[in-house]
Amino acid sequence: MRSYLDFEKPVAELEAKVEELRALGENRDAVSIADDISRLEVKAADALKDLYGKLTPWQKTLVARHPQRPHFIDYCAGLITEFTPLAGDRKFAEDEAIVGGFGRFRGQPVCVMGQEKGHNTETRIRHNFGMARPEGYRKAVRLMEMADRFSLPVISFVDTAGAYPGIEAEERGQAEAIARSTEMQLSLGVPNVALVIGEGGSGGAIAIATANKVLMLEHAIYSVISPEGAASILWRDAARAQDAATNMKITAQDLLRLGIIDGIVTEPVGGAHRDPQATIEAAGNAIEEALHDLGNMGPAEIRDHRADKFLAIGRKL
Repeated sequence: MRSYLDFEKPVAELEAKVEELRALGENRDAVSIADDISRLEVKAADALKDLYGKLTPWQKTLVARHPQRPHFIDYCAGLITEFTPLAGDRKFAEDEAIVGGFGRFRGQPVCVMGQEKGHNTETRIRHNFGMARPEGYRKAVRLMEMADRFSLPVISFVDTAGAYPGIEAEERGQAEAIARSTEMQLSLGVPNVALVIGEGGSGGAIAIATANKVLMLEHAIYSVISPEGAASILWRDAARAQDAATNMKITAQDLLRLGIIDGIVTEPVGGAHRDPQATIEAAGNAIEEALHDLGNMGPAEIRDHRADKFLAIGRKL
């Protein structure tokens, strides 16, 4: 059953009428209502296109958090064959907020990892809503070290509200683990590509998004803090999250203009949750193109390319 966001109510009403007419049409005694259904479908499609053509930053935030949006395991299943997950950081424990391992991306051996939020109550609790603890980032470091050793490209899928802020995570060195993961990415001698598929929140995202190529889905967001968190700090009022979202420049379009990211992956009209398979295919094409652009570089060139990219951020504003 499709879930609608608050601002999608006009579309929801039209599509509900379409479903009602279809149910009536199943009655053999009912008059032909095919024309009415077609007319309403066109009207709903036009309304959806118009709505998503002018989303505000806050509305994009809601779309990025949509519960039916495809998550890491969906991209992994759709793009990676022969996937073999690895568990544990060999220091403390397994953290299922970050899932990672090795497989083949369109025939090419790769290391792949990403934050997994979960699809229902059970999986969301198991994956801690995609908020990793230190052991999750140390597992990511372990995976990247192996990828570097065997000359395998690294693909990261970013989707987290941020690293887990619990006391036990701080006790086990959350900041240090994030820094180590970021440092590991900067030192990789193999190409790495990161795609923000939903939320890219704070250091929790940066830890696996410090890549040669950083891409974003059209309605994803990427920021140093959530709009609610920024509003609480700036105005002492979380209700002003919409104002914060607008001023923070968290959308893919703003970040591409500012030189923070390298490309935008177009989503189907209505967002990735409307057509997950088309979104996953488009994401795969963008990742393939990015890896191809980096394919002829040696380890030193790869490191220099990555360093130059991040050092250039903010210098041409």
